[in-house]
This record gives sequence, structure tokens and C-alpha cells, in this order.
Amino acid sequence: MTIAYLFPALKVQQEIGIFMQRCVYLDRDGVITRTDVRDGKPYAITAFEDLDILDGVADAIGKLKEAGYMMIVVSNQPDVAAGKVSRDVVETINADLMKKLGLDEIKTCYDSTAPCYKPKPGMLMEAAKDHDVDLEHSYMVGDRWRDIGAGKAAGCMTIFIDKGYSEQAPDHPDHIVGALPEAVELILSIGEQA
Repeated sequence: MTIAYLFPALKVQQEIGIFMQRCVYLDRDGVITRTDVRDGKPYAITAFEDLDILDGVADAIGKLKEAGYMMIVVSNQPDVAAGKVSRDVVETINADLMKKLGLDEIKTCYDSTAPCYKPKPGMLMEAAKDHDVDLEHSYMVGDRWRDIGAGKAAGCMTIFIDKGYSEQAPDHPDHIVGALPEAVELILSIGEQA
């Protein structure tokens, strides 16, 4: 199915020239917050006390906001259904990140069978509809193959933060970097060329 089929209002807005926002979608765990990596696999934090924003993230997000990009986090949180963390803890962490980082929104998917669960593009598409996001001129930045899959399915430019995890590799991300600050510099340089 195409994006226009799923969300026809987005296609109409693009065709008639309604102003649309540029957005950088970010994964949460491993991109803006530290994860616990065991045996090459990342695990999300399960307690608010363990929240640790990665070095350079606040400045990087600030640069993108200054350049006019919306900042929306899209995060799978299957550990809630698995009973490893409560929904209240996830929402408390998200509220703290919103406050500290000046994010525009955090969308969270708890159900691995739902259309919002990455690599499906549901969260990105919903945010695009809610905020008039121009997906073609937006970015998805993530550290796992599901993030890149969701970005591609939504029609965004994809940037993979390669953490060297021992898991499925992403399918041909548009760019590969080592951390969010490097991704931001790339996005800003592409924006200057456009």
C-alpha cells in the first residue's frame, strides 16, 4: 500500500501546496537515551532512575529546532506487555525527556502486532497527519533495523546510528553515522544544499 492510499489527506495537502513541516523522527532507546547492551543486544531501561541522556543529544536537538525542524520521538516499548516495565515508568521517562529536550511529541507503541509498531510506519504517519509533516523532506534516525524500516516505509530519508549490535542489519539506510550529533550535522549540511 502507498502512503497516499493510507493517508490521502497528506497527498492532497502536498498537491495543493499547503505549507508542511520538516521533521526529524528519533528513536528513543540507544539514540537519545543510554541502553544496557548485553551480548550485543540493546535493552531499554526499566526504571526512571536509570534514565541517562546520551552526550551531545540536548545540543544536537537544539540545533535542529533552531533550524526549524520538528522533533518527534517514535518508540516501540514491548517490555510493557512483557511485564518488564510499567506503562507509568515509560510515560514518566517520556515526560522528563519532553521537558529536558524540548521535543514536540513522543509517540509510543506498546503492541508488537499493531500498525504503530516499527518497522511499520504507523507512528510516523500519524504524527505527519497531526502536525502537517512533509515526509519526503523529513528524516528517521535510529539505531536498529526496525527504525530504518519504518522511515523507509513512511518515505523519509533514513539515518542509521551504527552501534555494532549483534542483530539484523538495516536494509540500505540512506546514511550511516556513529551518534546523534553526527546525524544532526549531516541533516544540517543536506539542508544547506537544498
